[in-house]
Amino acid sequence: MNQPWMLLLPTLFPLLAGLLLLLWPVNHRGAITFYSLFALAASGGAALVCAFLVRGELVLLHLTPELVLSLRPDGAGRMLVVLVTLVWLLSAVYAGAYMKHQPAPRRFFGFVLAVYGVLVSLCFAGNLPTFYLFYEMMTLLTFPLVLHDRKRESVLAGLKYLFYSLCGAYCVLFGFFVLYAHSTTLDFTPGGVLDPEKLAGQESLLLLAAFLMLLGFGVKAGMFPLHGWLPAAHPVAPASASAVLSGIIVKIGVFGAFRVVFYLFGSEFLQNTWVQTTLLVLSLITVVMGSMLAFLERGFKRRLAYSTVSQISYVLFGLYLMQPMAVAGALLHVVFHAIMKSCLFLCAGAVITQTGRTQVDQLRGVGKGMPVTMWCFTLCSVSLVGIPPLCGFVSKWYLCLGALDSGLAVFSWLGPVCLLVSALLTAGYLLPISIRAFFPGASFDYSALSVREAPAAMLLPILALTGLAAVLGLFPNLLSILLDTLR
Repeated sequence: MNQPWMLLLPTLFPLLAGLLLLLWPVNHRGAITFYSLFALAASGGAALVCAFLVRGELVLLHLTPELVLSLRPDGAGRMLVVLVTLVWLLSAVYAGAYMKHQPAPRRFFGFVLAVYGVLVSLCFAGNLPTFYLFYEMMTLLTFPLVLHDRKRESVLAGLKYLFYSLCGAYCVLFGFFVLYAHSTTLDFTPGGVLDPEKLAGQESLLLLAAFLMLLGFGVKAGMFPLHGWLPAAHPVAPASASAVLSGIIVKIGVFGAFRVVFYLFGSEFLQNTWVQTTLLVLSLITVVMGSMLAFLERGFKRRLAYSTVSQISYVLFGLYLMQPMAVAGALLHVVFHAIMKSCLFLCAGAVITQTGRTQVDQLRGVGKGMPVTMWCFTLCSVSLVGIPPLCGFVSKWYLCLGALDSGLAVFSWLGPVCLLVSALLTAGYLLPISIRAFFPGASFDYSALSVREAPAAMLLPILALTGLAAVLGLFPNLLSILLDTLR
């Protein structure tokens, strides 16, 4: 279907719906929830129609004769918008029940709608100017979700998130300027856009620009040494916001890095350079460091946040190897991690809401009162460790095979070793939560435990995500079929 104007529907409609909700002087929680879910479902339906059917380019605005804002979906963008839509809709359904006991639901859902529209625009962005514009809009619109309850801890975490994000944005902006002066176009082009005539003698400057851009996008992805906002922001945000921050927002940083490596500078230009080596080192440090910090952390949501720091660097490691199988594993892990970690954060939110307990040492015996939630938590934890037949095993298998076949002297063996160490640490910080929940010990007094399952609206998204983790582990070729359809 060659109707590119339709790309406006899933981008503008949720932005306008979110703005209307923020300005709408009504505080009836039921009306706010119904309106938000209806608007998001309509927007999500339009986004999926565009992903599967719409082809072509939509020019939004000419900033200058050379700088154009345009939407032009490709296979990677279409796949990401399907993932974003799935996780966003399920998290919104969960939030409909979760926000009944939280302040300012109108403000929360208003920004949820607006952020979704920006994310769709990011997925469909056809060039670097468009991507950068909406990337900055995403930062500004997710900022209120972090400091939603306006407590001192939340405000400080939100400011930390904003500071780190802006630092990353300036790094990307420097690379933007350098790339503009040395490229044939800023449109996302497989293989890169560098102009060979302008490249001669400027290789060092361009490598620096590429490094700063990848470091800048690495901020959102939580890569060391700019990962500090993640464990600060996730615990203070509402659980449904934590789920999308960890499941989706950090993936946009990964998507930006993917565009830089394969669609702007080109992997051939970056391979076997100090840029590739440095980024591989940083990603492996993050993999192990994030797992160790999660193992030592006692706060429930902070432990999951440090886990995200580690797991997203699995993806970055695969991308920076620039080896086909490793890149395939990295892209698979983008999808699988979004499903697994979103589910884990939703489970954590349900447990904290029902019990009021925020520390992992306080969760003994909760499996008796919340068996469905804790079984879902356990299955997604096992998947995140990388145990077959769940989906986490598939992506990590490809990452290890890609590393072994990369031909990079040190990283071909060091990468799999670090991934294995991280997997063992992941088992060490996630599985004991489930063990204590279901097997608190013979001396545990169940009569003092008064816990029951969360409402059905919170359980259904958790069950759906757990089911996806199992199905995609058993039938990973379903993603290949979907990718072929979206090309």
